[in-house]
Amino acid sequence: MPHIPISRWGEPYKSLDLDKVVHFATGEVLAEVSRANGGLVERDMRHAQRARDVLREIPIKQLLAMVKKAGELYAKAELPCGDGTQTPDQFARMQSATTGLPEHMCKFNMSKNEFVLAEMEQILASLTRGLDLDILTRGYGVESRGVPVSYQAQSPVLGMVLPSNSPGVHTLWLPIIPLQVGLVLKPGPQEPWTPYRMTSAFLQAGIPKQAIAIYPGLGDVGAAVLQHCPRSLIFGGTATVEQYKGNPRVQAHGPGFSKILIGDDKVDEWEKYLDIMVDSVLINSGRGCINCSGIWASRHTKKIAEAIAAKMGPVQPLPPEDPKSALAAFTVSGQADAINKQIDDDCKEAGVTDLTAGFAPRLVKKERCDYLRPTVIHCEGPDKAIAKKEYMFPFCTVVECPQDKMIASIGPTLVCSAITEDAKFQRALTDCVHIDRLNLGPLKTIQLNWLQPHEGSIVDFLYRARAFQFDKGMIKI
Repeated sequence: MPHIPISRWGEPYKSLDLDKVVHFATGEVLAEVSRANGGLVERDMRHAQRARDVLREIPIKQLLAMVKKAGELYAKAELPCGDGTQTPDQFARMQSATTGLPEHMCKFNMSKNEFVLAEMEQILASLTRGLDLDILTRGYGVESRGVPVSYQAQSPVLGMVLPSNSPGVHTLWLPIIPLQVGLVLKPGPQEPWTPYRMTSAFLQAGIPKQAIAIYPGLGDVGAAVLQHCPRSLIFGGTATVEQYKGNPRVQAHGPGFSKILIGDDKVDEWEKYLDIMVDSVLINSGRGCINCSGIWASRHTKKIAEAIAAKMGPVQPLPPEDPKSALAAFTVSGQADAINKQIDDDCKEAGVTDLTAGFAPRLVKKERCDYLRPTVIHCEGPDKAIAKKEYMFPFCTVVECPQDKMIASIGPTLVCSAITEDAKFQRALTDCVHIDRLNLGPLKTIQLNWLQPHEGSIVDFLYRARAFQFDKGMIKI
């Protein structure tokens, strides 16, 4: 049985405490993972500055070439994994077996990660607004317009408390190494595979091993990462986001509550946009924060909901190796039952109708896992409790709401695709402060532009711009 050690700045460490990673459907033990603890993280953070120091010795342009090579290795090569090796197909199979995500979705996320690494130079040019990247290495320099600037790193490392539910979130930490900031990774319990494989690819491409540490473990490890890393990213539910709201040390990523709004000028043509709506809800088994969880229009909402339900309602759980599999399994005992009950309870409210109820039971029980079939709920108004809900499977509400009340009613929204040519409505959407990413036109919520920040710029999070002046006789730039 393969063993995956703790990686203490590139040095493997086998713990006396081991956690088993099991196949979600069969219970077969697939690997043993050494369990770190908070004290180990605290001790090792004494070497955090070294992670940045070794990266600053390598020019950023060279780091960009390395991570591009790493992307190729990650997607195509047989790489070290614990005390063995792993091919790309084995990686996708293992990731699927422990997270419940179908294999073809795992492979899609691999190609997405490879693309991001291949295009990293353009991505950083966009995120830094064309800044000469050597300025980040020196800490100061002169912009193209001749103005002195200084950018100060706020942490030698970025801590990551990673989830298990969607491999897609790993794209958020891929730019960190080229920014000459080290990585402290706490993998999700069911998904150690991406952090280890990506790290292995980085090291094979020439990134110094002292730049990355990986600490599998329980909640105390995540807490230690957040406590001892001056900058961290964490993923969780609404409660997690609220807990760290306003904390400058932590960027919390939670539910997206992403939505499609259909303007009054386009709603009579809603059939033209049906596939956009369905794909936004269904792709990647609805597990991403960019998946659509709400579709809002002023009229025709019952017909829209019925049409979406007709497309998604027949979708059945299939084996994870089936290329047509569209649903991910719930691998945590009781999770699907709790969500199913919450939805049933919310559907008791007047004016709320489950339009997928007639296809088959939503909850599908298996011996060691569960599935939730796609669910489409119609809400007669925006005041319904379920209109503000989001779940980790293909779920959406179709909400009837006057256009002039939509913006005030939708609440926090990570991605908003607004299908409208109404200039006044477009301006109001542009000015709306609780919409993070705005798409104007018939664009899927899952359609990302990698040259733009996902949810807050990681460069602005890690680097502080400050006033800077210099005497030309004392400093040469």
